[in-house]
Amino acid sequence: MDIGTWLHGLGLEQYAPVFRDNAIDLETLPDLTETDLEKLGVLLGHRKRMLRAIGDLPAVTALARASEPAIERAAEAERRQLTVMFCDLVGSTLLSTRFDPEDLREIVGAYHRCVTETVARFSGFVAKYMGDGVLVYFGYPEAHEDDAERAARAGLAVIDAVGRLTTQEPLNVRLGIATGLVVVGDLIGAGAAQERGVVGETPNLAARLQALARPGTLVVADSTRRQIGTLFEIEDLGPRSLAGFTEPQRAWRVIGESLVVSRFEALRSQAASLVGRDEELDLLLRRWQQAKAGEGQVVLIAGEPGIGKSRLTAALSERIESEPHTRLRYFCSPHHQDSALYPFITQLERAARFTHRDTVAEKLDKLRNLLASGTRSDDEIQLVAELLSLPNAAAALNLSPQRKRGMVFEALLH
Repeated sequence: MDIGTWLHGLGLEQYAPVFRDNAIDLETLPDLTETDLEKLGVLLGHRKRMLRAIGDLPAVTALARASEPAIERAAEAERRQLTVMFCDLVGSTLLSTRFDPEDLREIVGAYHRCVTETVARFSGFVAKYMGDGVLVYFGYPEAHEDDAERAARAGLAVIDAVGRLTTQEPLNVRLGIATGLVVVGDLIGAGAAQERGVVGETPNLAARLQALARPGTLVVADSTRRQIGTLFEIEDLGPRSLAGFTEPQRAWRVIGESLVVSRFEALRSQAASLVGRDEELDLLLRRWQQAKAGEGQVVLIAGEPGIGKSRLTAALSERIESEPHTRLRYFCSPHHQDSALYPFITQLERAARFTHRDTVAEKLDKLRNLLASGTRSDDEIQLVAELLSLPNAAAALNLSPQRKRGMVFEALLH
């Protein structure tokens, strides 16, 4: 039985992702306290149900873990590339002077839960809560090829989510992110104080960059910036002298997602030469000639990640660049799997030339100008505005969910 099965048996399977993201398995369950569960965002009633079920677990589980040889625990530590995020609550000292400890506990608890839930969406592992600070790992316990990107997206999402918290006092955060080699995984402490330690300069650099950031901003190290390419709009803060570092460290402020259409273009400054794909490229060119002759064609390119699918389509675009055609590109994202229409939303935003500096009114004007050429009805414009999370009057249309979905599809295909 795994942790997901155990939670499903309690009717609490919705917490399975956050348990897995925080490396909680059946062996660690007996060590969990109500405070731990609260930090994970588990509701009060659900916490009580879990604690009763944990108490009913066979004692052999806890005994087996307690008798585990120390040498085996030490072997869990490993050297790996890690992206570390340090998140700090702005003005926490002032909050402690203005609020009763019980009220302050509620505020800080809401902040901790918000950060935990947000970074979990990007596979972030909360390693430690340090009062008003939160230390998060990306790349441990599970590594991804885009951990630096996940960290940057999580940082921007945390700034937005914390800013929208409904608390007695508006909250704000600042964040620092760094990437580098560390040794991670050693168990430090025991019981509720147990944590996975990390050794290396990366956590220190992330903490120093966090102190450098202004409230409501995210600052990343040069090592992180190189891995995120041009996926984000960034501002060069130049080399900075940081305590504990002999050499100045270059820092960058992440403003938001860039308007680069293709992840292939964003992550590669210069396209590599296309080697060994002459046959595949010739096939695509033949299908292009057939389409030009009036025979519609559809080509599916499938293959393992990194095999060169995007590079092959880029080569086709280069070969037909001088020929008249209209190119429409839609891109899915592993970070927006809960949004089925995300490719269309981003394409509309780029076609309307939205920027991070646009006000809501300016975005609405740009959207209306974009859709005006298609002689769309005002109802369609309202539905598209709702799709893009802009102010709209779609609710006044009084449509059933099925009818609204159908009209949205018609608008997108119009």
